[in-house]
Amino acid sequence: MTLDWQRLQKALSLEAETGFTDLHGKQQRFSQFLTHTLSGDPPPELTEGQRQKWQELGCRYGEYGQLPLGERQHLVAETRRWLQQLRQSWEASSLPKAEVLDRPLEFLKGIGPRTAAQLRKLGLQTLGDLLHYFPRDYVNYSQQTLIRHAQVGDSITIVGTVKSVSCFTSPNNKNLTIFNLRVADASGWMILNRFFAGKPFNSKGWQENLIRQYPRGATVAASGIVKKSRQGITLDNPQIEVLESADSDIRSLKIGKVLPLYPLTEGVTADLVRKSVHLALDHVQAIPDPLPAEIKQHHQLPDRWWAIQQIHFPDSGVNLQAARRRLVFDEFFLLQLGLLHRRWHYQQRHKGTARFVPQQGSLVAAFYQHLPFQLTAAQQRVIGEILADMQSPRPMNRLVQGDVGSGKTVVAVVALLAAIESGWQAALMAPTEVLAEQHYRKLVEWLTPLQVPVELLTGSVTGKKRQEILRQLATGELPLVVGTHALIQPTVTFQRLGLVIIDEQHRFGVGQRTALFHKGEQPDVLSMTATPIPRTLTLTLHGDLDVSQIDQLPPGRKPIRTTVVSPRDRPQVYALMEREIAQGRQVYVVLPLVEESEKTDLKSAIEEHERLQTKVFPHFRVGLLHGRLPPAAKEEVIQAFRQGSLDILVATTVVEVGVDVPKASVMLIEHAERFGLSQLHQLRGRVGRGSDQSYCLLMTASRSEDARQRLNVMEQSQDGFFIAEMDLRFRGPGEVLGTRQSGLPDFALASLVEDQDVLDIARQSAEDLIHRDPELWGYPELRQQLQEYVRKLSGASLV
Repeated sequence: MTLDWQRLQKALSLEAETGFTDLHGKQQRFSQFLTHTLSGDPPPELTEGQRQKWQELGCRYGEYGQLPLGERQHLVAETRRWLQQLRQSWEASSLPKAEVLDRPLEFLKGIGPRTAAQLRKLGLQTLGDLLHYFPRDYVNYSQQTLIRHAQVGDSITIVGTVKSVSCFTSPNNKNLTIFNLRVADASGWMILNRFFAGKPFNSKGWQENLIRQYPRGATVAASGIVKKSRQGITLDNPQIEVLESADSDIRSLKIGKVLPLYPLTEGVTADLVRKSVHLALDHVQAIPDPLPAEIKQHHQLPDRWWAIQQIHFPDSGVNLQAARRRLVFDEFFLLQLGLLHRRWHYQQRHKGTARFVPQQGSLVAAFYQHLPFQLTAAQQRVIGEILADMQSPRPMNRLVQGDVGSGKTVVAVVALLAAIESGWQAALMAPTEVLAEQHYRKLVEWLTPLQVPVELLTGSVTGKKRQEILRQLATGELPLVVGTHALIQPTVTFQRLGLVIIDEQHRFGVGQRTALFHKGEQPDVLSMTATPIPRTLTLTLHGDLDVSQIDQLPPGRKPIRTTVVSPRDRPQVYALMEREIAQGRQVYVVLPLVEESEKTDLKSAIEEHERLQTKVFPHFRVGLLHGRLPPAAKEEVIQAFRQGSLDILVATTVVEVGVDVPKASVMLIEHAERFGLSQLHQLRGRVGRGSDQSYCLLMTASRSEDARQRLNVMEQSQDGFFIAEMDLRFRGPGEVLGTRQSGLPDFALASLVEDQDVLDIARQSAEDLIHRDPELWGYPELRQQLQEYVRKLSGASLV
């Protein structure tokens, strides 16, 4: 850069010091020097936008001598500010981009140690942190309107003439100073009020100085939210700027703009963050943009640096939408790229087990012959997908989703038999003993006619029985085992484990699933869940898995009649329970707590069991089931209910999965508003498993409109996938998944509810790229960004 910075800045400084008189130097006037300097060829380092600005300033200085004083002041100040920013940008550009973004905030001119310390309260340490600290919301002041057209509640900007101004101490409160500004435009007038609390504002000198800033006849711009006042309409706590003329540009970061609102903390003001971000944007072009050009072009995505500039200070609503779409795409694209690369890497590292396709006369064919019902088309489709995986050279890593009662277990049995007949062992792991025991009983019923042995291994299996199971697994005599976490104990070894099935897989940690996988010879993995997961969550959490959906229920099932009831409906509810029990059916009563809590008014399972048995239904047999019971006691209660020895089972959500009692026809859920929709749907699935009409009663005393809307969804639909989608919309992904530790990534901008279309194109773009170049060798910057992203999420690189 050959430009003499010192000489140029000195000329601007002298012109300001001498009163903007177009100072005459030894050879030429100030305006001639600026015109000559800025009208020549711009330095080659400038961007296209900077070159245009450079030449525009040169033209304006050609008319400097004819400008009024105020416009000269504005032009000189603008030039000094722009040149300083330009110089900082050039100095920063000599550093690698990453180093610029990693520089501390004090690097920015205008941010000193005190401001940097305040910004650190928000977790902002570097220039890159500040640029990526996105607004949480916006106030749109870009709509400039006439005073007559202002509507209460609108966010607007007006431009008018000062008609009168006053500033005084309130006669009723000596600590309150009131500022009144009467402004008019061609359509009408309004009074703008601002209030200043504190004794420093009481002084006559301070008030007179404020009045002098708004002389009568001056043009002002003001932004705010329109509200009613005693004088008519006004702007709530308006931002006000004096303009050189009605045609002047508004220089404020707040007036007439789409105003960003940032997350704040104590001691950090919104203005401080806005000012700091505005300074940081001088270096926005240092932000790397590794997104392949063909993807940007195909989906009409703007450059990343432009998107970040516009997400902070958008020029318009259209630009804000385009900027957000690009940044949301980046978040989804990087996540999907990581998940798909992990799947590709997994397939490369692991060679699958020997594959087997059952033929006529095989165990699978015999199993079909013994089934007393026909498989649904959805079950047949999913079985086909699983068997195709099992005969391919790649290891299976598939998730099967199925609504309550859709028949996932039958599908799993086909996979188990295909593995066993090919000479491999198989294991089915469930999260609770209740569910493991249900699977075991069902498998014994189906596999005994086929002479396929199966054993149950849980924490309750001890002594000689346990030792015999462990011995048979180690020798290969036992081809199939069903169990809980007990399967991953060090003492459990398999001779040739080829297939792992994990039921309700979201209830296991990654380490637990991995531990079972490593007990085999790179076995195929089939995960199952009876909790339908919205498609966006499936892509986000399980994007590295192949996913199958059993989206069809067996024919002949009667819809469960679901009704929201209030405590005043108890007599009718209890009458229904009486009638059903009198006809040989059974009832669940589910509560959210085991014992009474001092902090809530929720009924506890223990207290409600005692009340129902002694006061409401003394002539019926009422059982109690909750998670704190010892395993043996828990199994005893379930067995009694299953065999019909209990009429009513009072329980916590331990019955959500794994309890299959065909005679149960009524499900009463107390405090239903405390449950998520997906959990309510799972609980409802405990009834309606026989041929009788069944009922689900959602008891709530809540008057919350949100709670009522959620429960109405249960009345209207029996579709678990639809209910899961609505649950996502009502509660958000973190709550739907139960806990924040579920593996859901933190998105700065992306929403799994609002941005489903962007997720789809990001997924497709990632799939296309991984297909073409799975190791991203042709995209080194993107490869490096993916490495850093994965390292940040998991502490280890995938690539």
